[in-house]
Amino acid sequence: MSKGIVMVAVLSLAIGVGVGYFAIPAKHGTGIETEVERKPLFYRNPMNPEVTSPVPTKDPMGMDYVPVYADADKPQEKKILFYRNAMNPAVTSPTPAKDAMGMDYVPVYAEEDSGGPPGTVKISPVVQNNIGLRTTVAEKRNISRSIRAVGRVDYDEEKIFRLHPKVEGWVSRVRVDKTGQPVAQGEVLLDIYAPKLVSTQQEYLLALNNYEALKDSPFNDIQQGASALVKSSRARLRLLDVPEKQIKELEKTKVVKETLPITAPADGTVLHIGARQGQFVMPGMELYRIVDLGIVWVYADIYEYELPWVREGDTAEMTLTSLPGTVLKGTVSYIYPYSESKTRTTKVRLIFDNPEQLLRPDMLANITIHAQEMPNSVVVPAEAIVRSGEYDQIFVIKEEGVLEPRRVNLGIESEGVVAVLDGLQGGERVVVSAQFLIDSESKLREATAKMVSPDSPPADTEAGNHVGAHQ
Repeated sequence: MSKGIVMVAVLSLAIGVGVGYFAIPAKHGTGIETEVERKPLFYRNPMNPEVTSPVPTKDPMGMDYVPVYADADKPQEKKILFYRNAMNPAVTSPTPAKDAMGMDYVPVYAEEDSGGPPGTVKISPVVQNNIGLRTTVAEKRNISRSIRAVGRVDYDEEKIFRLHPKVEGWVSRVRVDKTGQPVAQGEVLLDIYAPKLVSTQQEYLLALNNYEALKDSPFNDIQQGASALVKSSRARLRLLDVPEKQIKELEKTKVVKETLPITAPADGTVLHIGARQGQFVMPGMELYRIVDLGIVWVYADIYEYELPWVREGDTAEMTLTSLPGTVLKGTVSYIYPYSESKTRTTKVRLIFDNPEQLLRPDMLANITIHAQEMPNSVVVPAEAIVRSGEYDQIFVIKEEGVLEPRRVNLGIESEGVVAVLDGLQGGERVVVSAQFLIDSESKLREATAKMVSPDSPPADTEAGNHVGAHQ
């Protein structure tokens, strides 16, 4: 009896536990899940995905390799846009085809959208490093066009002095007898015996004596006549180039001098001597030619395409092989109004100071003219410009790895940099190397975008192969 009751109780308890277990909803499935750690397939260099390792490691920069798991997302298969003739990329087909030689057309895949205008290129850091991509920032500063030319040193034509006698006579003494000899203003060069000069001095002494005798006359007409005679006689001596000092000496000593001294009109160097001792000279003969070399002229030939940049007053620099390391400063003083038909150049005259007389006529020099300064201009290196012949283009980095082609209008180019008038702002980063590789890719992207656009579907051009040429 008691055993039957116990068995019934045990059976009832077991049934109740079972019903309760299945009646309560499970919160975590059928039990507590144990998270199983994923096992990497291999490890990849973070800077160069092509480099892998079967075990954890570090690159030369100390960066940990990135693990790659078996269940990692696989890249989606690229969509084929069209097929291109392997020998003629301009010929395309919407379906697989072969060319006349039996070669399969090459598929062209849809690339990831760059998010920019047509021709925008996306380049990964690895590719940038492989192609040697370099960039710089467009800066705003003053720029002037530098025009280089070969110059020739010459005399200052305004500082050349030519001495001619105004009376006939004979050279009695030559005091400066060597060309190239420096002379000072007022220095006696030679003496001339001139009979006319002697008679003119005698007339002046007679006029002085006459005035002394008549200056106290009660008649004003007589006094004025005597005074006028003195003035006219003195003026004749001055017209014969008799120095003022010699006239005063004549008035004081009353002694007539037989010779007339010819003096230097300015400091300079003797270029030419036209008379020697004992030679008969006449008015019109060049006795001396003297030049002041304190200032020199330099002539430079400017080509026609550079001439519009040059203005009178522009600053210039000059270097000579005889003065290594020395840069002389000068200015453009005159632009000649005619051109040389054979060289298609125009002569420009520059002025340079020559206080130490290191610049000698007929020396050759290298001239740099700084013309037409443009203030606050956007400037980039000239190597950043891609010149196609029809337009100028530059690649601007919009964000990391995104390069946008942009047409620009250029201004002055000087010393390896060029001013951008339109199409670029100061502070934007531009590409300065590997542009031709990028330009090729950009043009391909732009052409692809045009070919797959709804407005220009591919058209068949080769019968039998169903191919189309896209320009």
